[in-house]
Amino acid sequence: MVSGKEVIKALQKIGYYVYDQKGSHVHLRHFNERPLTVPYHEEIDRGTLRRIIKDAGLTVEEFVDLL
Repeated sequence: MVSGKEVIKALQKIGYYVYDQKGSHVHLRHFNERPLTVPYHEEIDRGTLRRIIKDAGLTVEEFVDLL
């Protein structure tokens, strides 16, 4: 599984930046893309991770390459 920290690092490689954090949820922003919320957990649920990847406009393969 992938942690929230790893997801945030991967998304920062494509231009996302940490905008805010409320509790265990980190809000990311991007100049051209929609904002994302990433749970800052040790393991992110598969369905949640797939949704984050889709909302970021990436394929699973592209996301794995960023890791």
